[in-house]
Amino acid sequence: MHRQARHLHQHGHLLAERRQDSFRLRLFALGDFYAEEWREWEQESILFIHLFQHPDGLHEYLSAIRLPEKL
Repeated sequence: MHRQARHLHQHGHLLAERRQDSFRLRLFALGDFYAEEWREWEQESILFIHLFQHPDGLHEYLSAIRLPEKL
């Protein structure tokens, strides 16, 4: 998990963040897929990283997505 998170932070593009219940979720774009990083609110340790390709997973983020300046 630690290597996956490091790769995601070094090579992915942070698109949005949101709160769901007691969790902080951050959405990254990396290559041809998206990664959703799950943490407990105000905690640094990552609970898991959810990968997906289908755009339906973006629905909850649409109002908060910030596109990178360089695509």
